[in-house]
Amino acid sequence: MRIASLSEIKKELRQKSNLELTELVLKLTKHKVENKELLAYALFESKDENNFISKIQLEIDLQFANINTKSNYIINKNIRKIQRYIVKQIRFSRQKETEIALRIHFCKNLVDILSKYNTNNTRHHMLVRQIELIRKRLTHVHEDLQFDYELDLTKLLEHFKY
Repeated sequence: MRIASLSEIKKELRQKSNLELTELVLKLTKHKVENKELLAYALFESKDENNFISKIQLEIDLQFANINTKSNYIINKNIRKIQRYIVKQIRFSRQKETEIALRIHFCKNLVDILSKYNTNNTRHHMLVRQIELIRKRLTHVHEDLQFDYELDLTKLLEHFKY
């Protein structure tokens, strides 16, 4: 079966009434949880990005607080789960400022984990990779924001030897 192109889908959607569009959107949200989350973001959260960032940061803090510390493997697995959650939220937002703020917050929590428990090479590489991603994204934001985020990153790196 051939899948329709995006332009074909756009043309077909333009011909639908509001009621039909609503039904299609509801059908999509029932099909997959991620579609529902994206729609919820678009409808409720996208208007106030700072509030969205705050909510996600609180969720990140909560997830880090609930990490199971039985073994290094479990800790790393939980951290990767948090990382996947952050990437999903970044995909919803698609704003570089949101991405940088969430990644810096993740790194702060990761540095706390690294300082509490024995140093682990996997967690260290996770932190290094996140810092590389932050620096890469910093080139795409306004200079004033670059300066502010660079200060946050510098404070973060002072607590941890990079």
